[in-house]
Amino acid sequence: MKKLLLILLAFAASYSVNAQIETPQPSPKAKFEQKVGLTDVTIEYSRPGVKGRKIFGDLESFGTIWRTGANENTKITFSDDVMVAGQTLKAGSYALFTKLISATEWEFMFYTDTSNWGTPQNWDDSKVAASAKVAVEAIPFVVETLTIDINNISNNGANLELIWDSSYAVLPFTVPTEKTVLAGINKIMNGPGEADYYAAAAYYLSEGKDMKKATEWIDKAVDMTKDKPRFWYLRRQALIHAANGDKAGAIKAAKQSLTYAKEAGNDGYVKMNTASLKEWGAM
Repeated sequence: MKKLLLILLAFAASYSVNAQIETPQPSPKAKFEQKVGLTDVTIEYSRPGVKGRKIFGDLESFGTIWRTGANENTKITFSDDVMVAGQTLKAGSYALFTKLISATEWEFMFYTDTSNWGTPQNWDDSKVAASAKVAVEAIPFVVETLTIDINNISNNGANLELIWDSSYAVLPFTVPTEKTVLAGINKIMNGPGEADYYAAAAYYLSEGKDMKKATEWIDKAVDMTKDKPRFWYLRRQALIHAANGDKAGAIKAAKQSLTYAKEAGNDGYVKMNTASLKEWGAM
C-alpha cells in the first residue's frame, strides 16, 4: 500500500511539472488557401493587433524591412509559376517581407529562405526572388488586426492585399491559367501521346486485360519513339506480344530492347531480355 502511494505521488508530481496552461497568443496564427485560375495560393502568417499604437512610422519605422506580420516568417506558397511586376516567381514557398519606404510607398519582397523568425539577421539580396513597389493608401478607419488577403480574383490573376491600422497596399499578380488550359486542350485535341499509350498498354498487361488492344497501344508508343528508341518501351512491347501469342514479334522487340539496354549500360534490362530470349528459344 505504501509503495502504491509513492507511485501515485510521483505521478502527480510529474503531471504538475509537465502540465502547461494554454493561453491565447497575442498574434494568433492564420492560414488560408485560395484557388486563382488553376493555381493554388496558400498564405500562413501571424496577425498582430494595433492595440492603440501608431504602427507605420513609429512601431515599424520607415526605411526598414518589416517582417510583414509577427513571429515566424509570413509564408506564401504558389503551386505554379506566377508573374509579379513583370518578374517570374517560380512555384514554391517564399517569406514575404516589406520594405517600408514611406507612408505612401512600400516594396514587397519574396524571399526564398522561409525559416527565419522575423527579419533575417543577415539579409541576403540574392535570396530575393522577386520584388515590387506598391502604392500605399490611407483609409479613413482603423483595421485592428493585420489582414493579408487575395481579392479581385479572375481566371488569370488576382490581387495580394495587405491592410493594417490605416494603411492599405495591393500587389497584382498573374497566373498561367491560359497557358495550362491551352496545353491541355492541345494535348486532348492532338490525341494521346506516346507516354499515354505506353501507360495504358502497361496497365492492360499487368491486369491481364485485352492483349489485342494492349498490343495496338504499345506498338503506337514504340512507333512514336522510333527516332529515339527506349529500351523499356521495347521490353514492354516484347512481353505484350508474347502475351498476345505473337512469339516472333516478342523476340524481335526483345532483341531490340537488349541492344539499346546494352548501349545504355542497364544491366537489369540486359538480364531480363536475355532470360526471355532464352525462354523463347531465340538464344
